[in-house]
Amino acid sequence: MRLVTRGDLDGVTSAVLLTTMEKIYSIELVHPQDITDKKFEIMENDILANLPYHPHCTMWFDHHELTDSNEKPPKDFKGRHAIAPSVSRVIYEYYNSDKLAKYEYLVAETDRLDSAQINIEEVINPSGIILLGFTIDSRSGIGRFNKYFVELVNWLKTMPVEQVLQQPEVVERVKVLKENNEAFIKILRDNSRQEGNVVITDLRPTKKVPAGNRFLIYTLFPKTNVSMRLQWGPEKKFVAVTLGHNIFNRTSRSDCGQICSDFGGGGHRGAGACPLKPEKAKQQIAEIIERFKKEG
Repeated sequence: MRLVTRGDLDGVTSAVLLTTMEKIYSIELVHPQDITDKKFEIMENDILANLPYHPHCTMWFDHHELTDSNEKPPKDFKGRHAIAPSVSRVIYEYYNSDKLAKYEYLVAETDRLDSAQINIEEVINPSGIILLGFTIDSRSGIGRFNKYFVELVNWLKTMPVEQVLQQPEVVERVKVLKENNEAFIKILRDNSRQEGNVVITDLRPTKKVPAGNRFLIYTLFPKTNVSMRLQWGPEKKFVAVTLGHNIFNRTSRSDCGQICSDFGGGGHRGAGACPLKPEKAKQQIAEIIERFKKEG
């Protein structure tokens, strides 16, 4: 079978678990919007993890709330959908196998990162599996991302995380991560503004955006409780909007996933993303900001 998942720590851990339990011959990394928009072909014998349901797949695992923009699975689908900190947790509990017991800590740390249950020190100076998770970013500029993803899966199945972090490929990506974070902080300061409880970061005027830690914005605007990031999609065909709750100020009453679903995207309560048509973006961005401010 082929595993189709997302290129993040939850995707890596899911792959570790699923390749242990199933016969998987290849791994494909896909953005959720490509499944929603049917831009990526899902075939029979595909396992989908951490992505919207597709009727052609053989198995499906997800931990996000179902939104109006996504296709709904039949009641007898193979796999599991449950609201959980990570899809890795959903898969781990689905199989409930002794074969997976040695990955309990990996799954627990994946839970923490994917549900943003980390502290300021872990954002500024991460270590262990959390640090490893931050290196899993296709925007790093290093390239070889798909190869790196598969290598991480194999390494985590055969060696402790301390040894994984000593691999030259990981060492290189940690170095670039730290350099990118320093540059990213400056860009955040130059391109962010606060409106009430919302911090808006508009990266559209910036030609090259380093792949910085997505949680750094909350260290710069600690009094806000929700963030909005704006970037151009490929060829400026759409404005990519990313929403998220402040992980250090968890007072927002807004449902980011539902808001994004209303604008053609998706996600879960604490984070979501949606594409906006350029000609409608200004008005719709203002609508989202006002909704955040009204809901508090």
